[in-house]
Amino acid sequence: MFEATKEFCDSLLSYGLPGFDLIVYHKENCVLRYRNGYRDLENKIPMTGKERLNLYSCSKPITCTVAMQLWEKGLFDLEDPLYRYLPEFQDMNVLTEHGIEKAKNPILIRHLFQMTSGLSYDVNSTQMQLCRQATGGGCPGREIVRYLAKEPLLFEPGTQWRYSLSHDVLAVLVEVLTGLPFEDYVKQHIFEPLGMKDSTFLLPERELDTIAPQYAFENGKTVPIDKHTQIYRLGHQHASGGAGCISTVDDYIKFVEALRKGLLLKPETIALMTTDRMTAVHMRTYFLKETHGYGLGVRCGNGDPRNSDFGWDGAACSYMSLDMENDISIFFGAHQCTSPVQNVRNLLHRFVRAELIEPSDIPQVQAIAKERLARL
Repeated sequence: MFEATKEFCDSLLSYGLPGFDLIVYHKENCVLRYRNGYRDLENKIPMTGKERLNLYSCSKPITCTVAMQLWEKGLFDLEDPLYRYLPEFQDMNVLTEHGIEKAKNPILIRHLFQMTSGLSYDVNSTQMQLCRQATGGGCPGREIVRYLAKEPLLFEPGTQWRYSLSHDVLAVLVEVLTGLPFEDYVKQHIFEPLGMKDSTFLLPERELDTIAPQYAFENGKTVPIDKHTQIYRLGHQHASGGAGCISTVDDYIKFVEALRKGLLLKPETIALMTTDRMTAVHMRTYFLKETHGYGLGVRCGNGDPRNSDFGWDGAACSYMSLDMENDISIFFGAHQCTSPVQNVRNLLHRFVRAELIEPSDIPQVQAIAKERLARL
């Protein structure tokens, strides 16, 4: 079983992906664990299944989950203005066709979840550089938002969809609401209860060497890059809610399965998170619009039963998929940034769903994969 899924994963290696580790659960049982390629390409060390990886944006579902735990406790409302908790964001400026003007609307907390806040993902902006200088390269979250709020918004909050540092700000909101550093709150309410012993948002310096080698795809070649480099981490004290999690495949699937079982959030909360909130205007800039909508921090179904999952992806090719309707949990771990296969990995859910639920769909998914790979 899963021959089509395995063949698809193996094909990614021929496009420069050094190695991968895939795990699939169905109805609480691990039905597939498949890995191939190398964790260390130069020394030809195979994937072992124990790799500690920079997950980048696969951090986002964790951050949104802990934030929604606080929502369940009544600590904030999605329609609350952000400045109620982070006063730096009270009087914002916005870029317009006429120049920089005062924003007409406040950033609401739901705008952070939905990526419609007006913030950017420019980690090297003038204000972010000033933040690094002022904090000696530390950039703790509370300081980051002080500088981030000085930048003009790219658009009026709520009017566009734009990938941004919104979930990093959401992590700071968690700190303000709980009185705990973000990384400590996640450890106490996600990692420790689930036994995710190899997961963290701030890795101690003594453990830096436990991260697997990291790669990038540049000029048609796979090249090694500093494994300690986290592209979207602003400083050594920045527990980036948007991109800072370091974890393993074994650990992360525990998080996905806990969501599926309702151990972290109530079913109605997950239903709220996975309700498509995109407008026609938002869809103009959303890069998954052909297959998915977007809810509170996760891609979600768009009405097509073949795309019934929710989750998100990471810049180093990791991929999370949770299909509540069919009791399927998927996590794909890899460690290559700027990978040419970034735009095809979301077919993993289609392959797995077809092999488990609808075998007649396999030829169609294979045809789609062949066509997409041919474009790489």
